[in-house]
Amino acid sequence: MNAFLNHRVHVAAIAMLAACSVTAVQAQSTVTLDVTTARIMQRLGALAADSMEGRRAGTPGSARARAYLVAELRAMGAKPIGASYVVPVTLRARAGSDTTGANIVARIPGKNSSGPVLVLSAHYDHLGVRNGEVFNGADDDASGCVALLTIAERLLREPPEHDVILAFFDAEESGMVGSKAFVNAPPVPLDRIGMNINLDMVARQDGKALWVSGTSHTPALKPIAQAAARNAAVTIRFGHDTKELKPGDDWTGSSDHSAFHNKGIPFLYLGVEDHDDYHKSGDDADKVDPTFYRGTVEFAYALVRAAGAKLTLVTRAKP
Repeated sequence: MNAFLNHRVHVAAIAMLAACSVTAVQAQSTVTLDVTTARIMQRLGALAADSMEGRRAGTPGSARARAYLVAELRAMGAKPIGASYVVPVTLRARAGSDTTGANIVARIPGKNSSGPVLVLSAHYDHLGVRNGEVFNGADDDASGCVALLTIAERLLREPPEHDVILAFFDAEESGMVGSKAFVNAPPVPLDRIGMNINLDMVARQDGKALWVSGTSHTPALKPIAQAAARNAAVTIRFGHDTKELKPGDDWTGSSDHSAFHNKGIPFLYLGVEDHDDYHKSGDDADKVDPTFYRGTVEFAYALVRAAGAKLTLVTRAKP
């Protein structure tokens, strides 16, 4: 039996480990945070803790992160689409890793559950442990996952116009494996997925701005995103989504939204530009500015609301 099946993680033990791990995050500033921001930072510290061992797909650390996210979803009342939040994903064979990972999928019911759905996504895997150093991936992409949890809580209190599917993808770092599996075997018919909003690296303020990519592929999305940005507490910029850019600057294929784009599904990708700790062991929660991060989460929520309200007007492209 593989490790995914026989590794049962005790959620209470994980919660205790996570609680111990956030001390450094809480101590990073003497500024008193409001309840919501403090909760965001506590979750970030938990998911990016050393106890998660870098969340490499197919490892015990990944299973701990998965159990933590499922426990958070269950506690807030977000329901799975099927019998379980956990949807197994086949991973490529790698030394020290199992060949089974898993996406985590939940549903927030909308006022109109018969129309199109919006998929809100982030990836929970990272690079694991290398040469004895833990690559915690606080920005990449514990930040996106915590944003999804925060947005989900609010959507449960303030239902969206259409259903929102929450997708926490596995194995993004090894070729967008989880998101490709999702679009190839979606929980709803593919033609019902109106768009994808993908959050990957939304916490670091090094570049002092959050970027929105994808509007060059679906121009109708730009006024929707601009409307959401009107009252944003952080600087919102548009771009990183055209072919004439130098290599690495076109983010169209850089994260899980690419799996949706390749199926002709419109996307918006939220992310910051690479910083000094990108894919390094220094990507820790104590490097995050809570005020900036709270601002990106608030913008993401406003974008989900604005896009959801216009979902029936968004035209799909040909894949």
